[in-house]
Amino acid sequence: MRDMPEAQSFVVTRDEAGRRLDVVLAARAEVARSAAARLVAAGAALVDGRPARKGHVVRAGETVSWTPTPQESPALVAEDVPVRIVYEDDWILVVDKPAGVVVHPAPGHEHGTLVQGLVGRGLGGGHGRRPGIVHRLDKETSGLLVVARREDAYRRLVADMARRRVSRVYLALLSGSLPQDEGTVDAPIGRHVRDRKRMSVHTAHARPAVTHFRVLERAAGFTLAEVRLETGRTHQIRVHMAALGFPVAGDVTYGGQPRPAGLERHFLHAARLAFPHPEDGRPLAFAAPLPAELVRFLDELGMTAPAGDMPSGPACGSTPSSGAR
Repeated sequence: MRDMPEAQSFVVTRDEAGRRLDVVLAARAEVARSAAARLVAAGAALVDGRPARKGHVVRAGETVSWTPTPQESPALVAEDVPVRIVYEDDWILVVDKPAGVVVHPAPGHEHGTLVQGLVGRGLGGGHGRRPGIVHRLDKETSGLLVVARREDAYRRLVADMARRRVSRVYLALLSGSLPQDEGTVDAPIGRHVRDRKRMSVHTAHARPAVTHFRVLERAAGFTLAEVRLETGRTHQIRVHMAALGFPVAGDVTYGGQPRPAGLERHFLHAARLAFPHPEDGRPLAFAAPLPAELVRFLDELGMTAPAGDMPSGPACGSTPSSGAR
C-alpha cells in the first residue's frame, strides 16, 4: 500500500543552530542530504510557516515543517516480539528492550521490531513507520525506552529530550583498565568521512556530544562503568569510549577486535531512565537490571553486577493511571 505521509515538524535546538537547513532536515527526517535538499528546492520545507530559501541557515527556536515524499511500504502489523512492559498509562509506555531486537522497521529489518511488538497496544506521534519512538537503542543494546501513545505525549517528550530533561544512565563494560575513576568526553560526533554506516569524532559534519562516566569496578583487563548521556547522538557511548581507547567490550564495529569468549553481543545496557511525565510533569524514574547473560559474564570475570539505586517504577509514589491496558 502507499503511505500518505502526514506533515512533520520540529523546533531547532541550540545545538542545531547555525547549520544549513538541508543538513539539519536530513538528520531529523533520517533521509539523505540530497533528498532533504530536494524538499527545500521544491518549497516543501517551511521555516516558521514560510518556504525556506536554498542555503537557509537555521536559528534556535525556528519551527521547521515538511511533508515526506509518499513511498510504498507495508502497513505496520502487530507481531509477537518479546518485550517487558515496565510501566504503562494512557500517555506512555516504558519498556525493557531485549538485545537482538531492532527498535523500528528499516531496510533489512522489516519484521520483528519493537514497534511491531507494541503497535497493538496503541502508539502515537512521530513518523508513520516508527510511531511513538522518542529515542532509540542499538539492536544489541538492551534496556529502557519510553514510547509515546499519543501525539501530545510524543511532542512533549521530544521537547524534553532537546532540553536535556531526560536522564539516561547505562552500564558498560569497557575493554582495558580505564585509569581515571570518572570523567567527561566532550567530542562532537557525525558520520564517518568514509564509512557512512559508522559514526565518528572525525567527521566533516559533527554535532555536539557529551558523555559522562564513572568507574564502578576493574578486573581482568576490563572496566565496568556507569555512563550518563548528556546528549543523544547515534552510537554515542560506543564512539566516545572507543575514542578514549577503551571500547565497549564485544563491540566489533568500534572496538577493532573480536568479541571475548562468552560474550555474544556488546556489553551495553540502558539501566536507568528518568523524565517528567508528559501529562503533568511529575517525575518518573525507572531501573532495569542487567540481563542474565551479562551478569554471567561479569561473574566469570570475578566482577559484581550493580544492584541499582532506584526502584523499577514511577517515582514519588505515583502509579499507573486507571486507563492502563
